[in-house]
This record gives sequence, structure tokens and C-alpha cells, in this order.
Amino acid sequence: MPRATSLAAALQETLGIDAILHEGDGGIYDVVADGELVYSKHDTGCFPEDQEIVDLLKPRLG
Repeated sequence: MPRATSLAAALQETLGIDAILHEGDGGIYDVVADGELVYSKHDTGCFPEDQEIVDLLKPRLG
């Protein structure tokens, strides 16, 4: 879970978001915000960069 832990730290540092991590099976790596799927490794075929997720979530903060 090192990638998820790194992303959680980046979200806290840059956006003040406390991420909740759930361990999945089979390489699942989804990012959900307010109940909406905002990133899925299954859909893209690759892990996101931390900044990519920060950029996706930033507009949601108002």
C-alpha cells in the first residue's frame, strides 16, 4: 500500500484532506471523493501520480 500511503500524505499536505485507505485485492486502486469514483486504475491501466489526483480533487474544494 505504499502508493496509497504516499497519496494520502500528499492530499494531507497540499489540500488538508484526511484520506481513508481501504486495502483491496487484485491491484485495485480507486480514488473516491464524496461517494463518486474520480480515478480507477482498472479504467486507465496505470497508477496515477499523486499530483494528478491532487489536481482532480482541488476543484471539488471550492
